Amino acid sequence: MSYVASHALQGAVFQRLQGDAALSAIVGSAVFDEMPPGPVEGTYVSLGEEDVVDRSDQTGLMATHRFQVSIISDVEGFATAKAAAGAVTEALLAGPWSLAQGRVVSMSFQKARARRVRAGQVRRIDLTFRAIVDNE
Repeated sequence: MSYVASHALQGAVFQRLQGDAALSAIVGSAVFDEMPPGPVEGTYVSLGEEDVVDRSDQTGLMATHRFQVSIISDVEGFATAKAAAGAVTEALLAGPWSLAQGRVVSMSFQKARARRVRAGQVRRIDLTFRAIVDNE
């Protein structure tokens, strides 16, 4: 197994989300790999947890990356958060990927969980994606 392409995948996901016009129309530049200090208001996107499982065989080093992208919003109702979640999904499932190291063999949506947090004042949608990455 190799975890070597994880950093490259995370960077590519971040760049793709930050550069997506449809998502920017909803959240502006509020796509975070690391949260800024202090409270963040409005609707924003945050890269989250990742689990990686070996898929290596005789042909090479591969890994399955399951990673989370979260949409957090203090806007009333779920409409804005769901629109942002849709834009994230479309961005991540679109077109070919370019990684600094390795290559994405497959990218797919796995699941979503929408809920209210912070005493119901904030909406949060956690999206889980699966990327199969050839590390060579």
